[in-house]
Amino acid sequence: MTVQVVLVHGIRTSATMWRAQVAHLRDRGNPVTAVDLPGHGTRRGEDFTLDEAFATIDRAVQDAATRGPVLLVGHSMGGLLCIDYVGREEPPPVAAFVAASCTSIPRGVGLAAYRFLARRFDSLPDRGLGLTNRVLDRTLPPETRPDFGAGGYAFDAQDTALASLSVLDLLAALRRIDVPLWFVNGQWDQLRVNERLFVSIAKDAELIVVPRTTHLVTAMRPRVFNALLDVALTTVETSTC
Repeated sequence: MTVQVVLVHGIRTSATMWRAQVAHLRDRGNPVTAVDLPGHGTRRGEDFTLDEAFATIDRAVQDAATRGPVLLVGHSMGGLLCIDYVGREEPPPVAAFVAASCTSIPRGVGLAAYRFLARRFDSLPDRGLGLTNRVLDRTLPPETRPDFGAGGYAFDAQDTALASLSVLDLLAALRRIDVPLWFVNGQWDQLRVNERLFVSIAKDAELIVVPRTTHLVTAMRPRVFNALLDVALTTVETSTC
């Protein structure tokens, strides 16, 4: 059976951030679903809740699993949610998992500082959009630059979503994950702070650090990230033959 792929975006952005990956996977012949989490993308205006975020991921995974083994891919906040989801005591039907830019425990001083900065940007007249666009213009290649904000930015959901992450017990979830797992980080990613801890706890995890790359590894180095997806897909294909 053909491997199915489910993609879960990070905070503020939407399913459009995965356009380069969606095109690559479809060319490869792998069906793909890129979800919008509550309060994001096509669902802006909805309240963000953890229950609905997990339900969104689960609906996509359960549906995909009816057609073949599932590779789950999450970035940033989406990756943190997927760690908790894949590491449930009753594991979902996920055959392999790629966790990008999410090796940090969202608690304590780090989370408080992130929320403080996010609120300061949000207080600007344009909610920080001008600065965001300047940074993206300078760091993302032309082929993916339009994708990150094409679905709009979830300014209203951001603080609620960040605050909700503090209840996740990621270390317990990582100990329960028993499917192939790849952590993919950019060399300059600020969320690498617990990278070694995550790798030491997860039983079947591999760490891949992409040189000269920021937190936005999927968009900044799309060809490299797509090649890593090919590795994960080939692993699943080989194991299910």
